[in-house]
Amino acid sequence: MALGDHPMRTPVYGALLIAGAMVGATLVVVRGDGLPGWLRNTLLVLAIPVALVGWLMTFRDLSPRRRRRPPPRL
Repeated sequence: MALGDHPMRTPVYGALLIAGAMVGATLVVVRGDGLPGWLRNTLLVLAIPVALVGWLMTFRDLSPRRRRRPPPRL
């Protein structure tokens, strides 16, 4: 495993992306009255793929792990 390549960080980053998308979309809806319509819509639409990427990063390792076969003896 390379330095900084820890597999347990990926679900945390995914959860942070999901939370960021939810908070950002909530702020746009609640406090976005002064924003132009095109910008408000763009930010809301952008929150969807960010949340989906976060979901994929969080739940990518839910499949059961396969057991590794021991190396053949020589």
